[in-house]
Amino acid sequence: MADISVQTIALDAPEKPRRFVFVLLDQFTLLCYACAVESLRIANRMAGQPLYEWRVIGEGGEIATCSAGTEFRLDGDLSETNRDDTIVLCGGIDVASATTKGVLNWVRREARRGVSIGGLCTAGYSLAKAGLLDGKKATIHWENQDSFVEEFEEVTLTKSVFVTDGKFFTTAGGTASIDLMLKFIADDHGEELAGAVADQLIYTTIRTDQDTQRLSVPTRIGVRHPKLSSVIQMMEQNIEEPKSPSILARDVGMSTRQLERLFRRYLNRSPKRYYMELRLQKARNLLMQTDMSVINVALACGFTSPSHFSKCYRAQYNTTPYRERGAQAARLAI
Repeated sequence: MADISVQTIALDAPEKPRRFVFVLLDQFTLLCYACAVESLRIANRMAGQPLYEWRVIGEGGEIATCSAGTEFRLDGDLSETNRDDTIVLCGGIDVASATTKGVLNWVRREARRGVSIGGLCTAGYSLAKAGLLDGKKATIHWENQDSFVEEFEEVTLTKSVFVTDGKFFTTAGGTASIDLMLKFIADDHGEELAGAVADQLIYTTIRTDQDTQRLSVPTRIGVRHPKLSSVIQMMEQNIEEPKSPSILARDVGMSTRQLERLFRRYLNRSPKRYYMELRLQKARNLLMQTDMSVINVALACGFTSPSHFSKCYRAQYNTTPYRERGAQAARLAI
């Protein structure tokens, strides 16, 4: 069947197409990469001319495997790019292992040459590990934020869907690649083309760098109670030094008993239990994503006693923090 013709948008032809160089890290997330490439492909189609082109490279130069197990043939190894290229690292599962010395040395070398460089999904970690984000704003998938904050204190981490800061950019993962590419397209060729690309993608709400990646507290918990939402936000912001239920209640103008009833009614658990679950979830993220010692993980999550931390962790996850760390190492070694 022939391709359905589309009404193209009249644009002045660029001197040459803007080239993106996608670097596929081991176990990269397919969705992030596909969203980015499809946005560029559709921009070319809607403009009726080659506004963008791209290469796909990676360490070794032959095959890259995504987190879904599909293999992709690469166009080449980590070689020198053109100064007007845009390099896009695509991260995914266990980005720390995928960020090899070879990748770090190559990224640093390209950055010294002044090339614009970004990271999709977890690849913000790779840029930070290379020291490229020190003193800059960045974002990363919400699941990796706890570990990122602990490891990269010089980076100003945000919860935005994407961030651009000078020649560097990062996204939170998922469909945030679309939002970033639509920004590039709008900056390069205007809002009309970006809007047309969004329409082709059936992408009805274009997000900006002011939009956050996670749902609001009321949406996440399925409850629209302002005081309950405020208390949960305070809990999430005070993991290392937890506040007592009495202080949380006082801060929203309630009694401790009223706060207890509120949590029981809407979340079927006590404030203390809910807070503990938040702290243990952060602890699990740190254990599985960082090399922090179990004691330091405990302290980062508000536990002053390692034995108490281990007891609470076992009650929640049916294993100890040490065994969790060992099991994670075993999984990654497979």
